[in-house]
Amino acid sequence: MSGTGYQTLLDCRRRSRYLRQHGFTTDQIATILALDHPATPLRLYRYAAGLTAAQAVAAFHRLADTTGAGLRESRLYEYETGPKAGRRPSVSTLRLLARIYGTRPAHLLTSETLATYAQRDQRTLHEEG
Repeated sequence: MSGTGYQTLLDCRRRSRYLRQHGFTTDQIATILALDHPATPLRLYRYAAGLTAAQAVAAFHRLADTTGAGLRESRLYEYETGPKAGRRPSVSTLRLLARIYGTRPAHLLTSETLATYAQRDQRTLHEEG
């Protein structure tokens, strides 16, 4: 993680902790962080949770009961960059990340990206949480 990226994460962790102490939800915190940080919802929710990419990937593997094959940091960064990077997370990946971040899977995507998923998958992403 670059120095700037790490400083952003530290700032978001500090703000997230403060907002949680004052009763804000993860969804509200991600919305607030979006005001100052131009990032995809997927990255903003990781920031709201106060996790590094390595911590998010480790939590993913614990939930998925996998080791290394399920998600790598580099792939998470690609997903966080958005569909312009050429990759988008699977529904099952979004479901696990949503559990880690404490939100619904659909909240991890922009409406434009969500629209690229099949209707059945869109319903699944909206219903879970």
